[in-house]
Amino acid sequence: MPNQMDEAPEDSPADLPCLEKLDSPTGSPPTASLSSLMELENCVSNLSLAHEIVVNRDFCFKPQSPPTDSLEGRVTEIVHRAFWDSLQEQLNGDPPNYNHAVILLQEVKSMLLSLLLPGHVRLRSQLDEVLDMELIQQEVNHGALDLHRLAGYIINTMASLCAPVRDQEIRALRDLKEPVELLREIFRVLGLMKTDMVNFTIQSLRPHLLQQAVQYERAKFQQILDKQPASLDNTTAWLQAAMSEEASALRAPSESPSPDSQGPISATAVLNRAYMHLLHWDAQDQKYPETVLMDRARLDALGQQLQMLVLEASVLLLTNAQCGGAIFSLQGFVGKLRQSVAALLEGSHTREADLKRALLGLGETVLQQVTEALSGQRGASLPQESLDLLKGQISELWKHNNPVRTLIGERVQGFLQAMLQGGPAKRSPELPAPLRLVSAELAELGMAFGRIVHFNRTVFGPFYAPILRKLLFPPGEAETGEDSR
Repeated sequence: MPNQMDEAPEDSPADLPCLEKLDSPTGSPPTASLSSLMELENCVSNLSLAHEIVVNRDFCFKPQSPPTDSLEGRVTEIVHRAFWDSLQEQLNGDPPNYNHAVILLQEVKSMLLSLLLPGHVRLRSQLDEVLDMELIQQEVNHGALDLHRLAGYIINTMASLCAPVRDQEIRALRDLKEPVELLREIFRVLGLMKTDMVNFTIQSLRPHLLQQAVQYERAKFQQILDKQPASLDNTTAWLQAAMSEEASALRAPSESPSPDSQGPISATAVLNRAYMHLLHWDAQDQKYPETVLMDRARLDALGQQLQMLVLEASVLLLTNAQCGGAIFSLQGFVGKLRQSVAALLEGSHTREADLKRALLGLGETVLQQVTEALSGQRGASLPQESLDLLKGQISELWKHNNPVRTLIGERVQGFLQAMLQGGPAKRSPELPAPLRLVSAELAELGMAFGRIVHFNRTVFGPFYAPILRKLLFPPGEAETGEDSR
C-alpha cells in the first residue's frame, strides 16, 4: 500500500460514485493490457489491505517461513546453508575474500535506513559515515577491514531502533563472535524489526484511515468497476435472489397471488435478507457477491459459529424435553453438557459424514451425563425408552430439514434479523428457557455480524441503490413506493 493513500472526495451526495456502467454488457471482458491488469491488481490489493486494517483491530503482519518438513522448507534450508557455508569458506581463506561480506553490509545498511524516521537526521548521517561502502571497499583492498567493529556499530544502532520486545535478541547478538553466525543473526533480527516497524505504521495509520475509510473504499471500488464493468454481476444476482425470497414471504400469508394483495417490498428488508444468506452460503449455488468478498472469511467463520450454536441449542432443547427442566437446575450439569457438545461438534461442520458421526457420539455422551446427574438425585432415573429416544433424536440433527433444528434455526434467524433492523432485543422471537442458555453467545455473534453489515452497507450503499431500484421498479412499471436505503 502506498505511503499516502489516494484521498477520496468529501462525503456528499454529489460525490457518490457514478454507476452508469451498471448497464454494460456482462459477456467476456475486453482484452486488457498487462499494465492495466497490474494496476487493477494493485488497486484490489490496496483496497483489501485498507479494509482489513479498518475492520480487524488485531490485524498485524507476522514473519512467515515455510514448514521445515515441507519441500519448500527443505529447499530453503539447503539454499541458505549453502550460502552461509560459501561465505564461511571465503572468510576462512588466506587471504580472506570479503566480496560477499561487503554485499551483505550494503544490504544491512539499506535495511537500517528503511527503519529510520524522518527525524533521525543525525543517525542517518552517522550510518552514511560509518557504513561508507566506498571506504569499506578500500579497506578490503588494503586488508584493513575490521568486520567486528562494523558489526558492533550495527548492533548498537539496532539497539537504539528496536522495540523493547527485541531487547533479548539484541543482547544475544552481542555474545556472538563468529562472523558468519553474527551476520546471519543480524539479518534475522533486522527482519523482525522491519515487521515491527510495519505493524507500528499500521497502528499509526488506523485512526486516520478510520476517518476516511468509507470514501476511500468507495473510490477504490469505483476504480475497479471502471476497469471491470462486470464487477457487480454477482452482487446483482445476490440481491435478485433475496428480493425473490422476500416477495414470496410477503405472498405466503395470502392465498391470492394478486400483486395488489401484498404490501410493497422494502429495499432494507431485501438487503437484510441478502446479508442473512451470507451466514449459510452455498458456494455451488451462486458466486459470492463482489461487494462483500473482503469479509467472506469473517462471515464464513460466523456462519460456522451460528451452525454450532443451532446444534447446541437443539441438543439442549431435546434434553430438556425428554428429561424435564429440573435436571437443568442441577449444579454443574449445564456447563458440563455444553462443554461436551462444543468439544464433540468442533470441526464437524465441513462434511455431512463428520457431523453424523459427531452427533452419534454426542448422543452417547449426553445419555451418560444425564444418567450420572439423575443417579445422584436419590436414585432417580429415566426409562430406557426415553433414553433411546433422546439418543435417536440427537443423532437425527444432522438433517437440514430436522424439525427441531429447523425450529431453532428460524428462531435464531429472527433474532439476528431483529438485530440488523436495530430493534430492541424484546422484538426478537422469545426463546424457550433452555435455549436462553446460548443467548449470550448468540448476542455476541449478532453484534459482530451487525458491525460487518453496517460498515458494508455504509460503504456500498450507493452501489446497491441503483440495483435495488431496478429490481423493485422494473422498466415499464410505475415507480411507486418508498425507496428505503
